[in-house]
Amino acid sequence: MGAEEDPGPLVRMYAVTGGRARPIGEAFDVVAVVTTLGMPYEPVGLAPEHITVLRMCVRPTTVADIGVHLRLPLNITRVLLSDLRREGLVSIDRPVASAAAMNERTYQEVLNGLRAL
Repeated sequence: MGAEEDPGPLVRMYAVTGGRARPIGEAFDVVAVVTTLGMPYEPVGLAPEHITVLRMCVRPTTVADIGVHLRLPLNITRVLLSDLRREGLVSIDRPVASAAAMNERTYQEVLNGLRAL
């Protein structure tokens, strides 16, 4: 194989995760929301995919969206995210249910609307 030939997607995935196929630490779902907590000044030891995730997640982004953007399988994406979480660079949180996200003002507006009927 020549130097300019692509080694293929399986070799790339293996290289990106150091051969790991499962994330370390607490499990998280594909709809979990990832948010960058800090960008390292010296990204030593971080793969280009890690840096891409950190830049993407300045705004909260789901695990599924990250996987699509990276063009990697979800299990590999989860491995990368668990690396970043372990280093304290991202938070991975369950999505807030829409009912739980409603504030008191919203409830009051609904109640006033019902009373007006």
